[in-house]
Amino acid sequence: MDSIDVGAKATAPPGTSAGPAAAHTARWLVLAVTLSAIFMQMLDTTITMVALPSLQSDLGATFAEIQLVVAVYSLAFACTLVTGGRLGDIYGRRRIFLIGMLGFTIASALCGAAPSSTFLIVSRVLQGMCSGLMFPQVLSIIQVTFSTKERPKALAMYGASIGLGTVLGPVLGGWLIELDILGMDWRSIFYVNLPVGFIALLLGAAKIPESSAPGARRLDVTGAAILTVGLFSLILPLVIGREHDWPGWSLVLLVLSPLVLAEFFVYENKLSRLADRSPLVPTGLFRERSFTVGLIISVVFFAGIPSFFMTFFMSLQIGFGYTPISAGAVSLGFAVLIAIGSARSAAVVRKLGTKTLALGTGLLLVGMAGVIGTLHWAGSDLHGYQLVPALMVAGLGGGFFLAPCTGIILAGIRSREAGSASGMLATVQQVGIAIGIAVAGILFYGLLGSNADGASASALPALRSDLAAAGLAEQQQAQITKGFQTCFHDRMNQKDLTETPESCARIEKELAGSPMPAEVKEQVRTAVLDRAVPEARKANFSDSFEQVVYWQIGCFGLSCLLVLALPRVRPEDVQDVPGGA
Repeated sequence: MDSIDVGAKATAPPGTSAGPAAAHTARWLVLAVTLSAIFMQMLDTTITMVALPSLQSDLGATFAEIQLVVAVYSLAFACTLVTGGRLGDIYGRRRIFLIGMLGFTIASALCGAAPSSTFLIVSRVLQGMCSGLMFPQVLSIIQVTFSTKERPKALAMYGASIGLGTVLGPVLGGWLIELDILGMDWRSIFYVNLPVGFIALLLGAAKIPESSAPGARRLDVTGAAILTVGLFSLILPLVIGREHDWPGWSLVLLVLSPLVLAEFFVYENKLSRLADRSPLVPTGLFRERSFTVGLIISVVFFAGIPSFFMTFFMSLQIGFGYTPISAGAVSLGFAVLIAIGSARSAAVVRKLGTKTLALGTGLLLVGMAGVIGTLHWAGSDLHGYQLVPALMVAGLGGGFFLAPCTGIILAGIRSREAGSASGMLATVQQVGIAIGIAVAGILFYGLLGSNADGASASALPALRSDLAAAGLAEQQQAQITKGFQTCFHDRMNQKDLTETPESCARIEKELAGSPMPAEVKEQVRTAVLDRAVPEARKANFSDSFEQVVYWQIGCFGLSCLLVLALPRVRPEDVQDVPGGA
């Protein structure tokens, strides 16, 4: 029996909520409060993407540190999710929801006030953990607050909140940074959570009915700890190892991480055989083909989209000089089409069943191929609007995949552990995000360094022409062009692109001390800094972004093949289970 506290005590059988819905007249207000939490959690997964260049410049962060700002949130979210659901069942869903909301709001304030990148990363870990506490409570609260008749409408709004929070993050983030309220710049993307959090806390404490599951399974603290150690041992060295030239400890962690994760499986399998213990993951689920394949699909697919937008926004803003709001606007077509695709996915599932996921990944492949083609064709002359058609195709595919993904996978599971399966799918989706960002970061920042010489060479003809027009002799031209290439190479291979390498500072110093007339010096400075450097930077980011998109091609192509390994389910067996992150 689930006990519901709505002033007077009320009870309802598990899986029903007619009593609570009838008694709790403020149920739509309850829904608004809980969905505000979902919206903020999903928003904070993507809103930081568009702010990365701004916060890197302000905090003097390295590439690895700004990757961690995104990755550790998803990783902490993943590690807390399943345990958060158990805590709600045991100690009360309203209580854990409100604790999570309070912690999330405080963590948002800490993120906004961060004086350093390290402080921001630690605050993001806290924010992710509090998200993991809140997220699993929302579906349970909906379950016990709404009647069977009203529940589908509430769940549809839940799914819409997940989708909107995810796709509107970059657009809203760009707008907030552009507004620069009270000079807060990127900090406003975190401070925006504060008023929403405080209102949700007040209304939640007053209106959300308390519920719990007296027969809830015990916490698996040891299993959660092993899983957390294994995942952080994998992600941390992937993100920061390259930047520190792969120190010994990073290689040791990479070797140990699969062993720790294997130990997690062994430990969970041992618990599954004990009648009085409750494993974090019932290992019997791994005998279900839909669950095992579904887990792999979730990791692989979710390693694609967020990592794409991380490199996308870095390229547009740092490489091509876009403002945050203009970069966010370029992604709006993707956001609109993913919303349309999600809304129409149920109708497609009724016709295609499991093949809907293959259609979604196929469209994503076409869209990513279009991005590669556009980048190759436009090169350093790229304009953001040229990417919009390909992004719209990819967005439609994303909608066809994200909305029905969890429901299709769960429809193929025949055991009684479908609830645990749903929680694990949500967990590995967040793990996939963290892995994707780590791997794409290694590839992207490595490519920026390796492509730097070719990019600077592409700017040399125009630079020589400008220097000749300024009246410089060939020897002077050769000296300046060599210094330019060295400077650009050093800048693109350093940890922080905002810092001025010694070779670049030397050019300025030599130019200032040169006997050339002031007018000629200004012409040279304009030719190098205002023309050659931006042109080389555009070419470098364009080439590197084009090449790293093959990572997305691999993710979505493998996902498409894995979908074919899922057991076929009848369209009528697929329930609307909101779950795509």
